Amino acid sequence: METAVSFRPRRPRPSIVSLTDAAARQVKAIMAKADKPYAGLRVGVKAGGCAGQEYVLSYAETADPLDEIVTDKDVTILIEPKAVLYLVGTVIDYETTKLSSKFVFNNPNETDACGCGESVTITPVQAD
Repeated sequence: METAVSFRPRRPRPSIVSLTDAAARQVKAIMAKADKPYAGLRVGVKAGGCAGQEYVLSYAETADPLDEIVTDKDVTILIEPKAVLYLVGTVIDYETTKLSSKFVFNNPNETDACGCGESVTITPVQAD
């Protein structure tokens, strides 16, 4: 007797992070000026600030085995495993104003931010 197995079509995986054109240009410019070659841009979240969490950007010398690796606009982004659920759907932009230039995280999972804009409260994505 044969058993029929039906599979549900897989939903597309949501992008963990993506870059705007401005952010991609800035990351490429920074990497081009680095003192040595790097594997990519490491993105994470750490505890800190008035709202409880802060985004972290750094050079990634190598990929850790559990890193989630995203390539967007020819930029390699290595996401720390503990940050993945906090960053799903985030768009990283680069903003220049009269007084500052900085990376800006447009994260749909943010539930609060401090007044100075240096820290946020992020609720991790829940499984359906």
